Amino acid sequence: MWILFAFAAAFFAGLMSIFAKIGIKDVDSNLATAIRTVFVLLFAWLMVFVVEAHVYIRSIDPQSLLFLVLSGLATGASWLCYFRALKLGDINKVVPIDKSSTVLTMLFAILFLGEGFTLLTLAAMALIGGGTYWMIERRETAANATDGYGWLIYAALAAVFASLTAILGRIGIEGVDSTLGVAVRTIVVLIMAWLVVFLQGKQREIRHIDRRSWAFICLSGLATGLSWLFFYRALQLGPVSVVVPIDKLSILVTIGFGALVFGERLKKKPLLGLIAIVIGTLSLLI
Repeated sequence: MWILFAFAAAFFAGLMSIFAKIGIKDVDSNLATAIRTVFVLLFAWLMVFVVEAHVYIRSIDPQSLLFLVLSGLATGASWLCYFRALKLGDINKVVPIDKSSTVLTMLFAILFLGEGFTLLTLAAMALIGGGTYWMIERRETAANATDGYGWLIYAALAAVFASLTAILGRIGIEGVDSTLGVAVRTIVVLIMAWLVVFLQGKQREIRHIDRRSWAFICLSGLATGLSWLFFYRALQLGPVSVVVPIDKLSILVTIGFGALVFGERLKKKPLLGLIAIVIGTLSLLI
């Protein structure tokens, strides 16, 4: 069952990237992140009360709470970097970098969570890592003169923090209802996101956000909430070193919609990279 949860998380994560890309087109990326987190929080706590998980709030032990908070901080940092990268770079280039966190997470799972590995696991990691490298291209647009590789730096930081999110989150939700765990950590993300907004003085720009951007930011928040619920349920039931790679297959959804919505097409080398990532990920299910 955890495999189905992981694939569901991947699907909604893919939709989230598309909705977010559209929503932040004319909106500051940090402000958009803060706004969408409000919707994620509302959705997460709605689900907590729907499944009546709120009765377990007092039973969360201090260690679990600490790691949920740390996971939330890592998520907030990852989001801020990721959406800044999305604003600066093409979605087909930003997403593969972000998904490179897969290999790092697998290494962390082996080193810190004691998850076993085989030659097949190492081969899968090599395919995923190599495929990610092949998918990275410099943007061939006039924006190169001003943006350069700024998007790459933010995307790489997003990947590192995303890896920490999964590891810390796995430790934090042990013995905690996954729905409640998502809701608790989202509070931390919300506080962090809005703190950054107010420090930058971007809160005044809310009144200038048009209806279209509001709609897609809200849809992005809803898709994120669904993705998180499925992801942390899968994380609670299955091995991190397999759940995370499956979740990162959201890249298929993102690139598919990217081609349809933004007209962003993959060239031969990035396409081969994508195929390598998919093969490497699916081999982990053998």
